Amino acid sequence: MSRLKRLFQRFLVLCLGVVSVWLIVFVVFDTADHRLPWVLAVGVTYGLAAYVILPNVVRMGLKVLHRRLIPRYTITGDGLPGDPVNLVLIGTLRQLCDAFAAAGWSTSDRLGPASSWRMVRAFLLNSSYPTAPFSSLYLFGRRQDIGFQQPIDNSPRRRHHIRFWAQSLSHSADDLTSASFWLNTDVPPTDQRVLWVGAGTRDTGISLTRLTFQVTHATDSDTNAERDYIVSQLRTKQLIGDVALHQSGSRLQTGKVNHYITDGEVAFASLIEN
Repeated sequence: MSRLKRLFQRFLVLCLGVVSVWLIVFVVFDTADHRLPWVLAVGVTYGLAAYVILPNVVRMGLKVLHRRLIPRYTITGDGLPGDPVNLVLIGTLRQLCDAFAAAGWSTSDRLGPASSWRMVRAFLLNSSYPTAPFSSLYLFGRRQDIGFQQPIDNSPRRRHHIRFWAQSLSHSADDLTSASFWLNTDVPPTDQRVLWVGAGTRDTGISLTRLTFQVTHATDSDTNAERDYIVSQLRTKQLIGDVALHQSGSRLQTGKVNHYITDGEVAFASLIEN
């Protein structure tokens, strides 16, 4: 019965894909092509397909498959799988900021019109912007609380970066395989010691997202290597204590999450007060 159910779910997802292609090609593009110059018709079709139609189709497909009941990865604003969670640090917000500053990382600017425009200019001109903003990813029902980055070759196109979400230490007793840990949306006071749940990746350039073809940073698929790099940086400066590795998520097999390769291990460490 479960096999038939899975086949039926996949058939529904296939139907969603066929309907989305038909809608994009024979409704959106055909309508735009009759009313606009060809170049504008292509632009309008791309915009609607990448930022409206495909994100909604993917969300519906994920709901149909209802896999990965407990996330081990962040979520984009469109509700799609984002960066895998791969690092958790324990300490106050001040300790977190001081540690990454000591390791040579910069705190990212908040995303807004001014910072977004500066990022676009820096990206196009390949000019330095060491505090460039991050796009918003979501965990525990909210966007990241803070992010840090380290440019590669002083370029805004290539950088090490990590987003963090605060989670109360009272939830540290919860197993990472329990829904209560990942579904908690309480925002803890960051002047106290909390869990800083992080998702670190390395940007390598510019690309299109695989499922919706939106313009975004290209990222190295090996998030294990980025996790190990960040841990090594903090260890070298003696900013963290002993590191333990734990598996995140439940009913999730080791392998690919979104287009990333991950072993599913999350590095846990306490920040050392200097």
